[in-house]
This record gives sequence, structure tokens and C-alpha cells, in this order.
Amino acid sequence: MKKFALLLVLILTIPFFVVGCTDKGEANYTSYTLFCEYDEVNHTLDGKERVEIFNKYDNTLGELKFFLYPNSFSEGKEAVSSSYFNRAYPTGEISYGNIGIESVTSENEALVYQVNEEGNILTVSLQEEIYPNERISVDIEFTVKLANINHRLGYGENTVNFGNFYPVLCVYENGFVENNFATNGDPFYSETANYDVTLSFNKNFVLASSGDVLSESENGDNIVVNIEAKKVRDFAFTLSTKFQKISNTVGDITVNYYYYDEDNFEENLMIACDAMTTFQELFGEYPYKTINVAKTNFCFGGMEYPNLVFISDEVADAETYKYVIVHELAHQWWYSLVGNNEFSEAWLDESLTEYSTALFFEKNEQYGIDYDELIEGALRSYRLFIGTYKDILGDVDESMNRSLSEFNTEPEYVNCVYTKGVLMFDSIRKTLGDNKFFKCLENYFDEYKYKTVTSNDIIESFSKSSKTNLKGFFNAWLNGEVVLDNE
Repeated sequence: MKKFALLLVLILTIPFFVVGCTDKGEANYTSYTLFCEYDEVNHTLDGKERVEIFNKYDNTLGELKFFLYPNSFSEGKEAVSSSYFNRAYPTGEISYGNIGIESVTSENEALVYQVNEEGNILTVSLQEEIYPNERISVDIEFTVKLANINHRLGYGENTVNFGNFYPVLCVYENGFVENNFATNGDPFYSETANYDVTLSFNKNFVLASSGDVLSESENGDNIVVNIEAKKVRDFAFTLSTKFQKISNTVGDITVNYYYYDEDNFEENLMIACDAMTTFQELFGEYPYKTINVAKTNFCFGGMEYPNLVFISDEVADAETYKYVIVHELAHQWWYSLVGNNEFSEAWLDESLTEYSTALFFEKNEQYGIDYDELIEGALRSYRLFIGTYKDILGDVDESMNRSLSEFNTEPEYVNCVYTKGVLMFDSIRKTLGDNKFFKCLENYFDEYKYKTVTSNDIIESFSKSSKTNLKGFFNAWLNGEVVLDNE
């Protein structure tokens, strides 16, 4: 682990994160204490995490399961679909990465563990069962090898991205939920947790991350940064030797924009600030101190994490770039705060986030994107998709509420989840009227922030807030019964 041992000596004086909140619900959150050092020469991250888990369930737990997203970049796996290959791999050749588990212990006692054949799940057998209302701390040492790929996790020409880089506890629902890898969408599902993260990296890098930086010091050629991120769904960061930063405030929130090779940085910071203002007015308060918007190497348009969003430097069109900023910031409400299983019910966050983006431009006419034109454009795009697919395949599944693995192609996923989602929420708004519709959004956010939801939850919440039974309405859209493929 090279210099990692020195890092541990340096930080062992810092106590592991202990949950001690007055809010009983918050005290029961899982907590992660992470110590990580990045080696920029070998493109590896040496890490140690302590996961403190409270058994809030009615039954005992004899084992724990963790999702290992970095193994989706390993040999034999398809990290991206063929249509994104050239954008993803800057050298034109496939590059591989992975995560290796070096040890798993609890109170200095070794635990039996195994990684399944697919590589997505780490199962840890406990020496003694955890009974309801009991706690356990598990220490995991791991090493992440980065692929040379423009993705959530990987290194490119301009940035080194660390999204979904550590073992994360699977959500428990009468058993641990074990999502599969997927090339389209975001195959993630995690609960709100507390993070205490110490990062060590070469001092030539500039850091953008989730959470708030508490301290920063030098250790030889490295910078050691301690970060606190409380009540967040994930933790992510990105590094670059090219980052410049510009900042502004929205109330008590600091908005930072990290960029390189760009003339429009002031405009991009401004739209980020306007998005944070608008979404707070429409949905509810953003409860954190900081939001970071970072331009990164990324083969898709953008990616969301708590307090941090990636915006792809592949997006050349200025208007589209701004659109992506708004979309990813809307995810701070729909995914980051109101969470869901993004693998099995992607529409819950993506459909509402895409519609929230349309709402932003309706409320901010200065950006010259007309709401009605967005809705009409979505309808045209969806009809073109349906017509084309029917000509080729004879039929197409128009249902929205499917797992990522059940979408046959990426265009099918995008059109059924994003495009059709915009049309669905616009239709609900027209049915209920503005007063009821926006009250539904406010109440939904207020009721479920920091929690995870299912399709039934949003249907029941909207029905209760509007005093209208919307179950049949939602289900008709979600099940593909609403016909949109003709004039």
C-alpha cells in the first residue's frame, strides 16, 4: 500500500466517526469513515473504511452485503454500450479497472467474506448475529484500480472521477437488495448515511467533492483533506490539475463551479445559482451548505451525487451544457434527498428530474427555452421513436416502470423514462391544475426527504395532496396504456 501506512499513522489520532445525533432517526443512519490515498502514477486508490451499522429491522442479521460498483469496469464486463465506446475510451482501446478486497474485520477479528462470481456483491459473514436495535462496526480494506475511461469512475485527460468507488452497504428489504451492473442508467440504490472522509492525493490536484471540507494539510508531496458529509445518499469526488473555481452564494449555500478550457464559466455558474434558487422555491429547502458543479471527462451528459454533479466536457453546445447543469442539480431533490432504487424504478428520479428541468426554464424565461416548446418537442421525439421502432420491430414496449435490464436498448430506456416521463408529469399538472400540482411536489419532497420511495409512495402522496385518486392515472402511463404514437 506504499504511503498508505504513513497516512494511517497520521490520521489514527482522528477518532472514527461516531453517530451522536439528537434525532433518533438520524442516529440510526449507517456511518462510513473512509481513509483513502490516490496514487496518480499507478491510477490506484488504497482505501480503508469503517462501516457502523444499526440493525433497525425486526429480524436478526447474520451477514452483510455490499455493492462493488468498481468491478463493472473489470475484464469481461461491458462498462458502456457500443454507441458510447468512442466517447468513453480516449485511447480507442478498452481499459479495465476493478476493486480488490484485502481484508474484512470487526473489532480486530477477521471475518469470512466472499465476492460473488459476477463481482457485484461482497458478502460478509458475521461471527454473531446482530439483533434488532444492536450495532456493529465492520472494517474493510480495499484497493481500486482505475480504468482509463471517461466515466463516473476512471481517469481521463482532464479529470480523475471517483463516483461509486467504495463498498457500499446494500439496502435491506426483507433481505439485502442485490442490483446487477447495467450499461444504461444508474444501477444504484443506497440509503442516507453519514460520512467522515479523509483523502490524500498529490498537491498538484484540485478537489471537488460531496460534503464540506473541515481541514486540509500537507504531508510530503500530498495534500490530506478531511471532509464531513452528513445525511447524504452517496459520497463522490473528482480531481484535476486543470481545475479553476468560481463561486457565488444562494442564501446560505455556496455554489462552486469547477472548470477548465472555458470562456462561459460565469454564465454556467449563474445558471447553477438560478437552478438552486428555483428548485428551492418549487420543492423545498436544500439542507446543505455547499453544491459543487464540476466539468469532467464523462461520456454521458452528466452525473449526480450529493452536493456534487459532473458535467461532461463532451457537451460542446452552450445551451445543451446549461440544460445538463439544470438537470443534474434537480437530482439534488430527486435521488439525493428523495431516494429510490435506480435500478428497478429509474423513472422515479429521472422522469421527475427531467420534468423539473422543464419547470426551471418555464420559471426562468431569460434563458430562452420555452416550456411549451419543450413539451411539444418531447411529444414529437417520443412519437418518432415509437414509429421508428414499430417499423423495425413491429411492436415496442412502452411501459416506464421497468428495471434497467428490462430495457432492450438505450433509446428505449431514454424515451420511456426521460421523454415519456416529461409528458406524464405535464399531463398530471394539466389534470390537477397548478395549485394542486405544485402542492403535490412540495408535500412529496417534505414527506420523503432523506428516505427512499417506491412507485406506490409517489402515487399515494400525490393522491393524498391533491385529494384525487391518481392510481389509475399513474398506472396507465407507467404500464404503457397511454397511446401517444399518433396525431
